[in-house]
Amino acid sequence: MADQTVWVLIECIQQFVTKYVVECPADFPEYALDTVTNQEAKEFSQHYVGESILSFQVIDQDDALAQCDVDNEYYSKNSTESKINAFFTRENEIGNQRND
Repeated sequence: MADQTVWVLIECIQQFVTKYVVECPADFPEYALDTVTNQEAKEFSQHYVGESILSFQVIDQDDALAQCDVDNEYYSKNSTESKINAFFTRENEIGNQRND
């Protein structure tokens, strides 16, 4: 069983701290929040704070390829092998190989 492998689909979010400096009326500093919410503010700075795993599931190759076509529609006409090479991480591509 040690030689068998499975595909695992992992969903993550990446987080950034983003800062904005917005000029607004002194009586209504909260107006700055609307400017950011409406995506009208210029980014002042950004700092990457990490990635968090939300979920994972073992998935068969056919289901993974179907999800690949949904998530990467522009690539859906390519071959199976091309999709696997472009979007899937094979065990032999991982730098810190497990030693079973």
